[in-house]
Amino acid sequence: MTTREVPGTAARTTLEAAVRPAPGTAPRAAPRRAVAVVIPACDEQDLLPAALDAVRVASEHPALDGVRVLTVVVADRCTDDTPARARAAGALVVPVGFRNVGRARAAGVSAALRALGGGTPQGGVPCGPRSVWLASTDADSTVPPDWLAFQVARAAEGWDAVVGTVTVDRWPAHRPRLAARHRRLYEVSRPPAGQPWQHPHVHGANLGVDARAYIAAGGFPPLALSEDHGLVDALERTGARLLRTADCPVTTSGRTRPRARGGFGDHLAGLDRGIRAAAGASEEAAG
Repeated sequence: MTTREVPGTAARTTLEAAVRPAPGTAPRAAPRRAVAVVIPACDEQDLLPAALDAVRVASEHPALDGVRVLTVVVADRCTDDTPARARAAGALVVPVGFRNVGRARAAGVSAALRALGGGTPQGGVPCGPRSVWLASTDADSTVPPDWLAFQVARAAEGWDAVVGTVTVDRWPAHRPRLAARHRRLYEVSRPPAGQPWQHPHVHGANLGVDARAYIAAGGFPPLALSEDHGLVDALERTGARLLRTADCPVTTSGRTRPRARGGFGDHLAGLDRGIRAAAGASEEAAG
């Protein structure tokens, strides 16, 4: 679950953001009758409640009237109260023992499609892959109130996947240069103000995909790292229509104690080590 930070965008009117056409709009598609939000979690009892509350708020957006939203938490080898807190929030809990985020996300999607396959959320019509949108986020992240409405609107425009960006919740106060360094690296490809940013980033914390396109691409690969990149690469190979947008970022944790080797925390820790090493070298040269 690779995540990188982008600074906050200007405030957007929630309803306008949900229905605003995206640049290079694709052909319009059939409306969604169901959305599944999949969240992998390993011992995230402290941060998961905020993530689930944000998803709940997003699911109540007025643009989603008549759309069933199912939240699935994949509890991967949890030893704390993560499963109990997920159930208390109304999520479908899928316990697994993988310690592999790719397999965990894939298991969550499979459980969601099974649960939605027999449902009749609107007009007695079952939810099959044709009408299901899959949204992915993380247990240490909080989605904005219009996140699901934004993705569903893009799906209605004909996009097969929405690849979004992230912001960081709180930077460590004792690392003032870390945020600036991260921002410079993250935004190096951003065009001048006013132009849409077809960013190169991929985040499991902010990703959405049509269920049919997901199945055609083979789903999340069983990778312990960069499973989100693996899925997006497969979507591109199968000809899916991908929208890369920074219009609806998700807020993610800025913790520097990594939960996964090579993940966001590891990325921050590596940047921090580089900054401190450079500072030490400068002091040594000056001395």
